[in-house]
Amino acid sequence: MPIPFPSDAWIKALQEVLNSDDEYGKIASNWEGDLTFVVEAEGARAKPIYMYMDLWHGKCREARQVADLNEKKAAFLLAAPFSVFQRIVQGKLDPMQAMMTRQLKVTGNMVYMMRNVPTVLRFVKCTEKIDSEFAA
Repeated sequence: MPIPFPSDAWIKALQEVLNSDDEYGKIASNWEGDLTFVVEAEGARAKPIYMYMDLWHGKCREARQVADLNEKKAAFLLAAPFSVFQRIVQGKLDPMQAMMTRQLKVTGNMVYMMRNVPTVLRFVKCTEKIDSEFAA
């Protein structure tokens, strides 16, 4: 059954996928840093949605939707309109290309992120495993 993106159920499904993906566990074994997805208001979406993830050494220790950015102060913020996230999650837009063209805005230590490109790419591959529903 498809899981609506963005939602608390979706981010928890991603947590399950990450924690069961051996390749992600290996590649991300040195990753230390939490992140918040900021799905910006766009079209019929009147307000942004925030989804928080605590990523630590190849595992996701916590994942949930949060009410606002002050609820959890993450090391990284990944902000984009719904349509951009949709294309990334569907595998139609390369996340690194989205960052470089500023379709996906990243706040945080960019040097750290660039040193960990394989982790970022495997993380995004894991999002593609979720049976996601994208209602506008």
